[in-house]
Amino acid sequence: METAEIVVVGAGIIGLTLARELVARGARVLVLEKEGAPGRHASGRNSGVLHAGIYYAPGSARARSCLAGNRLMRAYCRERGLPLEESGKVIVTKCHEELPRLHALFERAQSAGASVSLVDESELREIEPHARTVGRAIHSPLTAVVDPKAVLAGLRDDLRQSRRAEIRFNVRVHGPSGPGSLDTSAGRLAYGAMANASGAHADRLAHAFGKGLRYMLVPFKGLYRKLRPQAAHLVRGSVYPVPDPATPFLGVHFTRSVYGEVYLGPTAIPALGRENYGLLKGLDAEAPSILWRDAMLFASSPVFRRVALSEPRKYLFKHFFADAARLVDALDPADVLPSPKAGIRPQLVDVEQNAMVMDFVTETGPAELHVLNAISPAFTASMAMAPGLADSVLGLSGSAGA
Repeated sequence: METAEIVVVGAGIIGLTLARELVARGARVLVLEKEGAPGRHASGRNSGVLHAGIYYAPGSARARSCLAGNRLMRAYCRERGLPLEESGKVIVTKCHEELPRLHALFERAQSAGASVSLVDESELREIEPHARTVGRAIHSPLTAVVDPKAVLAGLRDDLRQSRRAEIRFNVRVHGPSGPGSLDTSAGRLAYGAMANASGAHADRLAHAFGKGLRYMLVPFKGLYRKLRPQAAHLVRGSVYPVPDPATPFLGVHFTRSVYGEVYLGPTAIPALGRENYGLLKGLDAEAPSILWRDAMLFASSPVFRRVALSEPRKYLFKHFFADAARLVDALDPADVLPSPKAGIRPQLVDVEQNAMVMDFVTETGPAELHVLNAISPAFTASMAMAPGLADSVLGLSGSAGA
């Protein structure tokens, strides 16, 4: 049986940044990935926005790591010459009733140390000439945009060049095969320490180790559309609505990519599979159990019920467009085109409380770390999270002194 010092399961943004941190500390790392390339799921399918610490509950792991991660990721892109647009973001209101929510969000952002300002309608026109607001808007100059796939490719190259890490693609991890060993599609593998960073599959692997049993995945599908090139001038950077503070979703918004394309989305439609990107694509034998979880949440959680009743309508163009048109002036239905871009948010639910989990979660075993609920802003926060995760991995039995 092959033996590895440290095994990281998953070559998404959390797995690769953790592996990079471990290698920098002198460890030898083997990364196992079930796909044929890094970040085939959430890490490579997001909008590329580097968030700037605005939305998250004070004291939460998301709040602690977001702004620091933004700075680290921007510095990494500059250093590596990777695509980076420091174009900023505005958060706008659709009606006067949203102004108290906007001010509360502004105060939360300030308490988290975010660089934000309140602007009036004329100041907003200077920043985003076509953005529409009522009374006030928030301006976030530190919000930036990257190419997620370019960042993942850069991290992969870093690991290759270190000569202390190996990434093996097309290898599935099924679960433990005994203490300190994994059952994989390539055979059994012993390890000194293992980090589970498998994204939408992290709860499954954790459950196989008897960890995270109170958490179950309830996936949400993020669908995007895009502006036709002739309408791309309507957005300079990113234009977001004021989010509903009771949900973990930010609402349909506009983002100009590093390549000049403007995307609209994502939705937050309850999905029936961990990789259910299309209407039926990605459905498997787990669909009935996910549907049952959705039904339980619908019955018990007003927040989930509100999302479940409002978001599926956005499969229909008229509802998607209506949301988007409230954010900018002069948007015409002909300006909005289909896009194949889609992602799954690996949202966990606490089944003991029948509530969506609003923060990152980690659990440890004798020689295992499980990174759970790596939802937004996990991509932004990843480089700031990596040192703490590496501390946990190196503190596990069998990896001391790595």
